[in-house]
Amino acid sequence: MANDKPSREQAESAVRTLLAWAGDDPTREGLIDTPKRVVTAFGDWFSGYEMDPHAYLARTFEEVAGYDEMIVLRDIEFESHCEHHMAPIIGKAHVGYLPDGKVVGISKLARVVEAYARRLQVQEKMTAQIADCIHDVLQPRGVGVVIEGAHECMTTRGVHKRGVSMITSKMLGSFREDARTRAEFLQFIDVGPGR
Repeated sequence: MANDKPSREQAESAVRTLLAWAGDDPTREGLIDTPKRVVTAFGDWFSGYEMDPHAYLARTFEEVAGYDEMIVLRDIEFESHCEHHMAPIIGKAHVGYLPDGKVVGISKLARVVEAYARRLQVQEKMTAQIADCIHDVLQPRGVGVVIEGAHECMTTRGVHKRGVSMITSKMLGSFREDARTRAEFLQFIDVGPGR
């Protein structure tokens, strides 16, 4: 993909085309720098394509004094964009795992969420990608990921419903097989309003 990636100039030209298609004049004073700003924003919003989430988990720690209980990082705020309308998805991710002899720095879990969020996404896929990445690299006894997201493609267009959030989950290993483990994780993250 990198070899056939359009140039910045081509991307800015595409933005000018969209501005004209929307009915405005891309050469007017207020819009003259908009293509540059939009392309820069896209570079930030979609920087996840340049990140390797598996690499974030590569450095682990094995000297944990035998710690083998659940590790949970909750309320990881994220911003993503829906792949259907390119509208924002704003939310929080909750990640937990049961280590099997090694742990990872907690900031690395947040970086994995960020790497997948900063791509065009559907929430279901992002949830699975995060869980699968942690499972594949750390090889824990279990992984749980729950994501809460507000989808602007639903609030600013189409049905125009505000205050709606979507919750998705992916449970692997003991989080899927053992109801007590799953319940403990869900209690730790306490998903929902009013907490």
